Amino acid sequence: MKSKNKIVLTGGCFDILHYGHLYFLKKAKLLGDVLVVAIESDRRIRELKGPGRPIHTEEQRKEILESLNFIDKVIVLKDKMTDKDYLDFVVKIRPSVIAVTEGDVILKKKERQAKIVGASIVKIPKMKALSTSQISKLLQLD
Repeated sequence: MKSKNKIVLTGGCFDILHYGHLYFLKKAKLLGDVLVVAIESDRRIRELKGPGRPIHTEEQRKEILESLNFIDKVIVLKDKMTDKDYLDFVVKIRPSVIAVTEGDVILKKKERQAKIVGASIVKIPKMKALSTSQISKLLQLD
């Protein structure tokens, strides 16, 4: 993705969009000019979160995120993404910044990807908001 603008890349599941997601995504947008959001496929979310998830399909999640005017591009990732696939994706986007949440469990991988493309990693603090998993449990969706 070629651009003269500063590209910020972030990603996640974004299943039940909540205030913590909005806070994170708005903070990410402030780090550059173009915000690209990669979302995991339905199959990958089932692998990560278990049966009954995702609540919203990848098409629905994509459309919901695209409706937010501060997000410039939403990309649904392939079902089976290897470390090399993720790296190839990051190389294709060529972000200046990779925005992550504090405590990101795959931070080391993202740091390696950032180093390869010359991007910086910016950690955005988590809000004290309910997570999608917590909301799902409260609504007895799990």
